[in-house]
Amino acid sequence: MPATSATTAKAKRAGGLRTSTIAAISVAVGLAVLGIKLLAWQLTGSVALFSDALESIVNVAASSAALVAISYSARPADTNHPYGHHKAEYFSVVLEGVLIIVAAILILREAYQAFLAPQMFEAPVEGLVVSAVASAVNGVWCWFLIREGRRRRSPALVADGKHLFTDVVTSVGVVAGLIAAYVTGIAALDPIFAAIVALNILWAGWRLIRESLGGLMDEAVPEKTLGEIRQIISTNAEGAIEAHDLRTRLAGRATFIDFHLVVAGTMPVSEAHEICDRIEKALKATVPDAMITIHVEPEDKAEHHGVLVL
Repeated sequence: MPATSATTAKAKRAGGLRTSTIAAISVAVGLAVLGIKLLAWQLTGSVALFSDALESIVNVAASSAALVAISYSARPADTNHPYGHHKAEYFSVVLEGVLIIVAAILILREAYQAFLAPQMFEAPVEGLVVSAVASAVNGVWCWFLIREGRRRRSPALVADGKHLFTDVVTSVGVVAGLIAAYVTGIAALDPIFAAIVALNILWAGWRLIRESLGGLMDEAVPEKTLGEIRQIISTNAEGAIEAHDLRTRLAGRATFIDFHLVVAGTMPVSEAHEICDRIEKALKATVPDAMITIHVEPEDKAEHHGVLVL
């Protein structure tokens, strides 16, 4: 088994549930929350709760897209995709951002119509209790998704978690609107709070799309990670002269690293290969799912800049 495949397999075993399994559970959680929110809407007739339920329909669609993307991104490299399928997760993230924006527009539409003809809702206490249960389930699950997504370096899981967090914010805003409308007797507060929440969701959707575009555009690793990579190369390249033209890019869970390593022209190929193996081993121990390419060059190619060997 190649080193990268072995590392990935160990990570999956250590993490307990597979990433695709977590994504599948997310779909089931979304369906359960949708059912709870529809019950809350039926109990009260609140337009804000109906809008909240509309967003949960989008959540289920987004979680389903994340499941498909994660399953596809886990496929091994093939002839048509020699660098793997890691970027598939970013398409899911973009789709989730678009769906969040669509949900916000639907909520604004419902809020506007309800504002034109405001109606006081029924059974507010029962509706609030049921809505609170849905928010609690979403809150716990979105925390779990974001934590596991970051640990597993899965953009789709993180995006799904952030998407659910906007749903939690929506539900909190909806409950606030229901309480305000019930206490004051002003029915128009229900759609007004729904509209305020929708505007917040619009911003969250745009931010999600903007973040995912960085991955699709081969964005480099953060400066802190780049500094760690340079330090690892420097301290593990004993016998070489320098490393230059270091480049990195992120693609889902994978981090691509390539650079030129300058060695003495008289150095045997086997010795240069041992240096490369040592550097690769050290990098993979620090950077999960690293894909490393090292170009070995003779000393007359030295550029006297980049990473100097300690």
